[in-house]
Amino acid sequence: MIRKLTLAAAAALALTSGGAEAAGGEGREITNYSFSFEGPFGRFDTNQLQRGLQVYTEVCSACHGLRYVPIRTLADPGGPQLPADQVRAYAAQFEIEDPATGDFRPRTPTDHFPGSSLENAPDLSLMAKARVGFEGPYGLALRPLFMGIGGPEYIASLLTHYTGEDKFEAGSMFYENTAFPGRWIAMAPPLSDGQVEFADGSPNDVEAMAQDVAAFLMWAAEPKMMARKQTGFTAVLILTLLSVLLYLTNKRLWAPVKARARQA
Repeated sequence: MIRKLTLAAAAALALTSGGAEAAGGEGREITNYSFSFEGPFGRFDTNQLQRGLQVYTEVCSACHGLRYVPIRTLADPGGPQLPADQVRAYAAQFEIEDPATGDFRPRTPTDHFPGSSLENAPDLSLMAKARVGFEGPYGLALRPLFMGIGGPEYIASLLTHYTGEDKFEAGSMFYENTAFPGRWIAMAPPLSDGQVEFADGSPNDVEAMAQDVAAFLMWAAEPKMMARKQTGFTAVLILTLLSVLLYLTNKRLWAPVKARARQA
């Protein structure tokens, strides 16, 4: 189910070609996509992460980088889970300067993704956590507990909410985007229908690709989300068991005292 939320005020940061700027978010339209990893028991969809990696590689990486993400994590459980040989082949697509020799060499899985190729293109490593689409994450709001703060929804909405209008101002071209604070963004629409072909035949319209790459960027920002949720669930079970044992122990220890008090 998809529904549109108009945020009268959101503590959001704008994804701009010049970097991060604080924005009030008045009048923004954020589509509430249902991602598989939302909620306390949500999990990443491996196939979706692989498609998102493909969209990032073929489209987003032309400008934006993931310099805080090690390439080897593409093979980790809970992520895209690429085979080791594919991870090595993927890493070899990119070059890196060897500080020891000063020469360029192909990257290896132990290297990180390349950084942004444009000075004014923000790095996307933590973008899904840096952007807020919904209320929270502080206070007593329950939405963040079950749906997150809306970073992936913001990214997917930003990629799909171009209106087709543009204007030339202050020597730069701006494009109208109803998900962007202020409605005008310097980034041209990066996606178009059929731009990326998926091997599994999955839909490759703009909205589908936007959701796939948003899910991938959420994994890039929180690669250990599945392990964290599992640890938290285990901790809650243990604490619940300990609480029950503590209650029963307390009841047993105080039973003789209460009995004597009733007899007195």
